[in-house]
Amino acid sequence: MKTRSAAACIAAACIVVLAGCTVGPNYVRPTVETPPAWRIDYPKAADVANLKWWEQFGDPVLNELVQAALRDNRDLRVAAARIDQFLGALTATGSQLYPQIGYGADATRARTSEVGMPPLSPVLSPYFSLYNVSMGASWQTDLFGRVRRQTEAAQAQVYASEQGQRGVVLTLVAGVATSYIVLRSLDRQLEIAQATARNFEGTLRIFELRFAKGVISKTELSQIRSQTQQARAAIPQFEQAIAAQENLLSVLLGRAPGPIPRGKTIDEMVAPQLPGELPATLLQRRPDILGAEQNLVAANANIGAARALYYPNVSLQAALAATATATSALFTGPAAAGLVGAALAGPIFTFGGIEGQVAAAEAGERAALAVYQQTILNALRETDTALNGSQKRAEEFAVQRVRVDALRDFARLSKLRFDKGVSGYLEVLVAENELFAAELASVSLQASSYAQIVNVYQAMGGGWVGIAADMAPKPQGTLSPVQSQAFNRGFANPAPVK
Repeated sequence: MKTRSAAACIAAACIVVLAGCTVGPNYVRPTVETPPAWRIDYPKAADVANLKWWEQFGDPVLNELVQAALRDNRDLRVAAARIDQFLGALTATGSQLYPQIGYGADATRARTSEVGMPPLSPVLSPYFSLYNVSMGASWQTDLFGRVRRQTEAAQAQVYASEQGQRGVVLTLVAGVATSYIVLRSLDRQLEIAQATARNFEGTLRIFELRFAKGVISKTELSQIRSQTQQARAAIPQFEQAIAAQENLLSVLLGRAPGPIPRGKTIDEMVAPQLPGELPATLLQRRPDILGAEQNLVAANANIGAARALYYPNVSLQAALAATATATSALFTGPAAAGLVGAALAGPIFTFGGIEGQVAAAEAGERAALAVYQQTILNALRETDTALNGSQKRAEEFAVQRVRVDALRDFARLSKLRFDKGVSGYLEVLVAENELFAAELASVSLQASSYAQIVNVYQAMGGGWVGIAADMAPKPQGTLSPVQSQAFNRGFANPAPVK
């Protein structure tokens, strides 16, 4: 008895020790080289990355549109549903760590042959009932951590899907803001085209009277007519562009195509401050980088799950059953049966089956690492480009405004020279055509300057993504505190980011 007890204790101790073994490498964040600063001089940076930057434009309508998009956009609903998909997969995978308990029951009504050997006694009825009940339990001990690695991978996929939703939020808010800015710029360009056309139409009426009196030539009349038609032709182009932009915004809002409300004009909008962020902060704030890292975590865990296939699988089983011809006799001593057992199974020759799975998992990890590194490079490129574009586009817009003012003076003076008979109308035509084109270009540059600031916020990410994500549809499932703690314990100390 003492020997058996000692053996049982030793076996139990071995199981406990082995249960702490997990095959495969623990995840360590790769060392990433980032530049110490951005290439451009960045004097206007401010700590506004954690604020609702779209509110800095000072347009309540834009604020309402962003809220509506976060509430009703269909892509966000898809992203939330995908999180629930991965949460379901995580629950299913993690359940393998715990005992599985099941039951069964059946009842049958049968008739036996009366002419069998030996023949049935005439006293007995050939009809009888048979009842079976059973209950069983099994537990896959996961001595070498295959299921734990699979659970780690599934949990990383959950976090990656959450970052995927944050990425949709980032793109959506930036898209709504940019689309609204473009819409208001088109509105302003339409106003310029309409005002220019009205101005030319007034001039045309005067010239028709002058031509009737023989004051001007037919050539000059034809010139003003051509100019008037050119200005009129621009109006339907802008109207078409406005309708297309409204349709685009409607889809972002999760609505059928239709009109979009307007707020402040593009001239009344206030350009937001640029966020002050260093290159290294992108690694902790960009959803695509965080998502790529979680995919790397999952790929790393898959290596351990594949390597665990080399080791034996130990499972424990227990069952209790009863069979009787009457329900009252099911749980009596003669009708009851049970078993307790253990099973050990492991590979001997797989002819490269396991080796292939390990090689595939290791290749997947290398690919995920390359994707992670490439995502960081793209993020650095996008941010540096956005910052440079924001600065240069603002400078270009400032120059264009000065040019518009100069062309206004030129057009006014040319008109005075023509009225005094000093010059022909061709000079006026040239001046007004240049002014018309410059005014349209100025509005486009103003919108582009605002859009570049939006690009900076989109490229840098920041705490504002979390604020916006809280306004978006939520997944129905969540990670339990136990799952989150278990996952966090699975990380080794990450390498510092340089």
